[in-house]
Amino acid sequence: MTAAAQEPVLGPVAARYAWWLGLPAERTADRDAPPDQVWAMPVVLRMEKSTPPLRTPLLEAAAAAALAVCLHEDARPGGPWYEPLHTWTSGHIRKVARRARGAHWEAVQKLPGVTVEVEGAEARALVPCRVGDLPREVSRLQISGSDLPADDPGPAPDDRPVLLLNPEVTMSAGKAAAQVGHATMLLAALLDPIELAAWGTRHYRCAVRVADREEWAHATAALARPHEAWEEHGLVAVRDAGFTEVEPGTVTVVARRA
Repeated sequence: MTAAAQEPVLGPVAARYAWWLGLPAERTADRDAPPDQVWAMPVVLRMEKSTPPLRTPLLEAAAAAALAVCLHEDARPGGPWYEPLHTWTSGHIRKVARRARGAHWEAVQKLPGVTVEVEGAEARALVPCRVGDLPREVSRLQISGSDLPADDPGPAPDDRPVLLLNPEVTMSAGKAAAQVGHATMLLAALLDPIELAAWGTRHYRCAVRVADREEWAHATAALARPHEAWEEHGLVAVRDAGFTEVEPGTVTVVARRA
């Protein structure tokens, strides 16, 4: 196995976003790829018609599931998930959230991935693939209609990372699920091995909250100097590529380490 093949799945994520660490330059191999050749991680949200989940627990489940796939034992170099995951993280980190219920939800449980449940809400993140190669069980699921009303989750616990959503941007639950999944991956790529292992013992649980405007202003001001924001405040930003719902470059999430 070559040195490049031994790179952790999240290595390209750190290389792209944490440029201040002196890591290799950005790699975006799929920038000009045809639409059906683009790689994406499907994130399936369980949304039963009679018992819809609460928005915040569903987002927290999606955030943990996306990272759990990347850090699964099968995602290690030489494992069966490594090649598709590393190919995906070496390009744009795209996720597409879809909703499922009933038999369709049960069908996706058979595909390679990880399901996470938070307070009765469930999300399953799947091993990435080319959009044109999506399994039938996934391609038949709808992307639209994945919105849920705002809820009131209360104060965030202080024993886990917090993912602050931009209070000035409206996102569907599906869009927000993809964004918080980006955030947990970025956090994990920057944490030291001891911190990451400790987070793993808590199944990568995090708290998702909509920031108040003052909190958001302080966080985004700190991020003007990303190295200091991370080293001094444990903050890192997710900036959207602008493919859906928001303008390119929009900061959708500010993640804060535990």
